[in-house]
Amino acid sequence: MAVPTVTTSHPNKLKTANLGFPRMGQQRELKFALEGFWSGKRSAEDLALTAKTLRAEHWLLQRAAGIDFIPSNDFSLYDQVLDALVLIGATPERFGAGPVTLDRYFAMARNSQEQTAMEMTKWFDTNYHYLVPEWSAGITFQVDTTKILCEVREARALGIETRPVLIGPLTLLLLGKGVDGLDRLTLLPKAITAYREVLAQLNAECVDWVQIDEPILATDLPDGAADAFRTAYAALTKSPVKLMLTTYFDAIGDNLPLAVSLGTAGIHVDTVRAPEQLTPVVAALNATQVLSVGCVEGRNIWLTNFSHASSLLSAAVAALGAHRVIVAPSSSLLHVPQNLRGESKLPARLRGWLRFAEEKIAEVVALASFDSDAGAANAVAIADREAAETTVNPAVRSQLAALVASDFSRAIPYADRTAIQRAELGLPLFPTTTIGSFPQTANVRKHRAAHKHGHETTEEYEAFLRSAIEDCVRQQESIGLDVLVHGEFERNDMVEYFAAFLDGFTFTENGWVQSYGSRCVKPPIIYGDVARPEPMTVKWTEYARSLTSRPMKGMLTGPITILQWSFVRNDIPRQQTAWQIALALRDEVRDLEAAGIRIIQVDEPALREGLPLRRADWDRYLGWAVDAFKLATSGVDNATQIHTHMCYCEFDDILPSIAALDADVISMETARSQMELLEAFRAYGYPNEIGPGVYDIHSPRVPGTAEMTRLLDLALQVLKPEQIWVNPDCGLKTRGWDETMHALRNMCQAALHLRSSSQVM
Repeated sequence: MAVPTVTTSHPNKLKTANLGFPRMGQQRELKFALEGFWSGKRSAEDLALTAKTLRAEHWLLQRAAGIDFIPSNDFSLYDQVLDALVLIGATPERFGAGPVTLDRYFAMARNSQEQTAMEMTKWFDTNYHYLVPEWSAGITFQVDTTKILCEVREARALGIETRPVLIGPLTLLLLGKGVDGLDRLTLLPKAITAYREVLAQLNAECVDWVQIDEPILATDLPDGAADAFRTAYAALTKSPVKLMLTTYFDAIGDNLPLAVSLGTAGIHVDTVRAPEQLTPVVAALNATQVLSVGCVEGRNIWLTNFSHASSLLSAAVAALGAHRVIVAPSSSLLHVPQNLRGESKLPARLRGWLRFAEEKIAEVVALASFDSDAGAANAVAIADREAAETTVNPAVRSQLAALVASDFSRAIPYADRTAIQRAELGLPLFPTTTIGSFPQTANVRKHRAAHKHGHETTEEYEAFLRSAIEDCVRQQESIGLDVLVHGEFERNDMVEYFAAFLDGFTFTENGWVQSYGSRCVKPPIIYGDVARPEPMTVKWTEYARSLTSRPMKGMLTGPITILQWSFVRNDIPRQQTAWQIALALRDEVRDLEAAGIRIIQVDEPALREGLPLRRADWDRYLGWAVDAFKLATSGVDNATQIHTHMCYCEFDDILPSIAALDADVISMETARSQMELLEAFRAYGYPNEIGPGVYDIHSPRVPGTAEMTRLLDLALQVLKPEQIWVNPDCGLKTRGWDETMHALRNMCQAALHLRSSSQVM
C-alpha cells in the first residue's frame, strides 16, 4: 500500500489541518437566527441562508490562513451528535421514522408539548452539551447524507476541497444509552452498514479524506469495545476514502496498539493534554500511516509555546519524514471564541498572551512552516507572561499554605445537623423551591445593558433591581413556594457575575462559546491568583430577605464550576486555582450567614465534568475538587443549611464523592431521565436530602400537576419522604414569566398532593 499523500512543495513546510471551527459566528449570527426561527419571527429559508453564509465565511478564512485540510460537517444547527444520528438514520424511535424534517430535528433537541426532548450531557470533560443517543432494537439505520454532501458541494463551489468530519461508530454507540437495557454493541452490524454507505457516497462525491472522530479511545473502554473497534474498522477501511482516526482530550494510552491496528490512513493525537504520548505513538505507527500532531490547544485560549511544540514536530518529522506529519490543533476549536479582533478592552499585555480560533489557526500554519520570525515573537510573549508580577498574590498563597484539616469539614455530621436545621427553618414535608434564577426578560437585559453602557445611572438601575426583586418575591409567595430566591436579575451569567468581583479574572467583550443549541456563554479568563476584595451577593440577597417572612436562599456558584466554566490559567496547577476560588467563596458564605441567610446554595453542576477521562486519575481529582467545595462551605453554623445543585451528568460512579461533599441538600436534573438517577442514590444509601427536578426548564413546555406528581411518586419509590425536596431541573433564566408561573403553580400543587396523600402520612 502506498503512503497516503500529504506531501508539500517545500521540504520545511508541513501540511496543516483543522479539526472543527466555532459555529455561531463572530456576532452570534446563528444563535439569533435559531431563536428567531423558534419564535416564528424568521423563516426556515432565512435560517438556512444564515447557516450557509457562516459556513462559507469559515471555510474561506481557513483557506486564506493556509490550512490544507479544512473540515466540513463540523457545522451544526444544534449538536453534532444529533447530526450524526440523522446521518445514519438512528434517531430515537419515539420521534418517528423516515427522513428527519427541520421540525422533527428541533423536537428531538428541544421539548414540545407532545414529547420530551432527548437527554443532554457533557461532551467528555468539556462544557459542551451533546444530545444522548437512545439505542433501541428497532432503530432502522436509514442513511441520509443530504447535509454532509451539501456541505462538501457548497465548499467545492468556493474552490475548497474539505475533509468531512464524522463521529466514529464506536464513540457514537458508547456515548448513548440502551433503551430497556439494550446492549449498545448489539447494534454494531447495523451501524457498520450505515457508515459504509456514508463512506461510499462520499467516495462517489470524490472526497479524498474523512476525519473520523473516536475520542472514546482516550478513555477506559468497556468490555467488548476493542473487538467491536476491530470489526468496525475492518469494514470501514475497505473504502477508498482515506480515514484520519482522530482522538483528543487525553492520551490513547493502553488503547494505542488497538488504534494503530485499525489500519486507518492516519491517526491524530492530542499532544497538548498528553505530550508524552508522541514517542510511543510514533514508534507504533505502521509504515503507511500519517500522523496528525495536535500541538495547538483546542480548548483553552493561551498562546502555544512554540519551542515546546516545535520540538514535538521535529521529533515526529525525524522519525517519520515530513510527508507523514500534519500539524493541527489538539481538538476541534468549537470550544474557544472565534477571534480576538473584537476585543478592544482587554489589557494589551494580557491580549498578547491569548489566542482564539482564528489566531490558533495562524499558530498551526506558523508551526508547520517552522517560521523563525513567528518563533521569536512567540518566545518574547512566553517570557513576558512568565515574568508578569500581576499573576501572583502573596497574601492568597499564604492563606492557602495556612489551611488545616478543620477548614474542610462541618462541625458536626449531617445526621446531627438536620434536626437543628428543621427546627430553625420550620419547613413542611416536601418543601418547594427553585434552583435560583427567574426569567431574564428583554426588559431585564435592557436595563442591565443601559447601565453597563452608561445610559442609566447606578441609582436608576438599582431602583429597577429592587422593583424586580420585590415583584419576584411576591410572585413566589403567591405561588406558595416554601423557600424563596431573589431571582438573580443583576446577574448576567452564573460564573461571569462572580468573576467580575474577583481579583485574578478578566473578561472578553465577544468571547462567546457554544454550550448547547443556541446557548452561548462568555467564559471569564483566570490569569492570576484569585481573591475577593468585597462581598458579591450579600446586598441583593439581604434585601430580598427583608421583604418576606419565608426563608430566603442565598445563591452562589461553586469553586469547581467557576474553574471549569472559565478559561483557566495553565501556569499553575488547577487545584491551586480551585482552592483560591474556594477561599473567596468561604468569605462570601460567612457574610451571607451573618446577614441572616440560613439556606445557602453553592452550585456545582461541573463537578463531574472535570473528571479525568481515565479512572486511574479520578481519585486525585475528586479529592481536591470535593475539598474545594468543603473549604467553601464548612465555615458555617450547624443551623445553616448548605444546598448544592448538579445537572446533566451521571452520578452512579462518583456517589461516594458526592456524599463526601456533605451538602445538606442536593438538587439535580432528573425530569428528562424519568428519575433514573435516583436509583443510584438508593443503591448507595445516600442519607442526605435530595431535590430531584420534576420538570425540564429547557423549553416552553409546561408539564401538568399529574405529570410532576407521577415523577415524585417515582422518587418516593427510592427515597424517604423526609429526604425529598420539590424543584425544577435547573434555573429559570431562559424561560418566560407566564410559563414559569404556570409550571411552578403545578409544581406546588404536586407537593401539596403528596403532603395530603395517605402514602406519606
